[in-house]
Amino acid sequence: MPNPFILTAALPPDLAGFAEGLRRAHYPAEKNHLHAHVTLFHAFAPSLLEELRDFLPKVAREFAAPEGAVKGVMDLGKGTAIALEAPQLLDLRALIAEHFHGSLTSQDLYEPRPHITIQNKVTKGEARALQAALAPDLASWIAKGRFAFPALELWHYRGGPWEQVKTCAFRGRERL
Repeated sequence: MPNPFILTAALPPDLAGFAEGLRRAHYPAEKNHLHAHVTLFHAFAPSLLEELRDFLPKVAREFAAPEGAVKGVMDLGKGTAIALEAPQLLDLRALIAEHFHGSLTSQDLYEPRPHITIQNKVTKGEARALQAALAPDLASWIAKGRFAFPALELWHYRGGPWEQVKTCAFRGRERL
C-alpha cells in the first residue's frame, strides 16, 4: 500500500521523554526516524484520509483520555519494548476498528499488545542484554501506576520519517 496513514496514541510528556531517551540510546541511529509512540493501526489506505479527519476528532471529543500503565519489559525478538497495560485504549481501538470494518489491512485485524518500541533490528543478544538492564529502570514507572494517553495522532508514512497529519486531544467525559 503506497503511503498509508498510521494511527498512534500519544504518550504523556514524562513517559514520552523517558522512552525517547531510551530510543535515542538503543535504537540504531540510522533507522530511528520516529518519536516514541504506541501504534494503534499500521496502515489505513490513503483513500480513507477524509473519513479519518472527520471521525477521529469526534471520538476524541466524546471520550475521556484512556488510561494505561507500564507493565514491564517486552521481548520483540530482535528488539525491546516497554509493555503497557491499556484496556481502555484497546476498547477505543476496537471502536475505531468497527467503524473502519472492511477497510483494515490484515496486520490491523488483530488486537495489538500495547507497547513502546525502544530498540529494534538488533541481534537477539543485544536485545536480551538491554531487557535485563532495563527491568530495574522500569520499576519506578510500574510503581507510578496509571497514566492517561492525551491524544490520538494521525501520521502519513513517507518511507522513513512520518509526517504528522492531525492530533486529536481527548476532551470527552465518557469512558469506554
